[in-house]
Amino acid sequence: MTAHPPAQDFMAEGLAMLERAGAEAAAAAGPEDAMRALARGCFDLLGDRSAHLRPGALKPGERDYYIAGSFFLTPDRKYHMLVGNIGFPAEQERLMVPVDGGHPGWVFANRRKLLLENTDEHGSFRQYLKTSKMGSSIFAPILFRGEFHGMLIMAAQARYALRPVDLSILAACAQIAAGAWIAQGGPDWLAGIYPPANAFRVTREGVS
Repeated sequence: MTAHPPAQDFMAEGLAMLERAGAEAAAAAGPEDAMRALARGCFDLLGDRSAHLRPGALKPGERDYYIAGSFFLTPDRKYHMLVGNIGFPAEQERLMVPVDGGHPGWVFANRRKLLLENTDEHGSFRQYLKTSKMGSSIFAPILFRGEFHGMLIMAAQARYALRPVDLSILAACAQIAAGAWIAQGGPDWLAGIYPPANAFRVTREGVS
């Protein structure tokens, strides 16, 4: 794929995506479908799609691909549970990351968005995706009236694929996610399915 257009044009694309994905989330049949609509909007737009062409962006055996989704704090506050994912392995549909695990744990503790342009430069980065370690990641907390509910996330295998502008758009999307989650009855839905039968639990140190 070609590189993104100039920043001004890309921000216009971002606003159009937020409008479209926000409408899909509002019309969704339930909270997970709403989160997947927002994750899909980010997945389809964000990231420098030419980053994998740079020397060193991909290591031998790696490939150019992205994932997106959301993690929500479980009712017992022990895990971040994957909801509405795009691109994760099917068996990790309900990936469960310990509440203090890795950078999801950092976002929970700090209530702040986070960009890891090159995860190799962060020794505390942990691999929770079963298939491979990702090279670039962004996170944005989902807060409602100051209460932490979860986070939107996106990652790419290519290093430096995700940039500050992508984080800004993801953070704006997380504000829409907060309203959609509450309006769609997300907390009650989560309480009703937890603990899920297909839980895929990992340790703080990562997938084994």
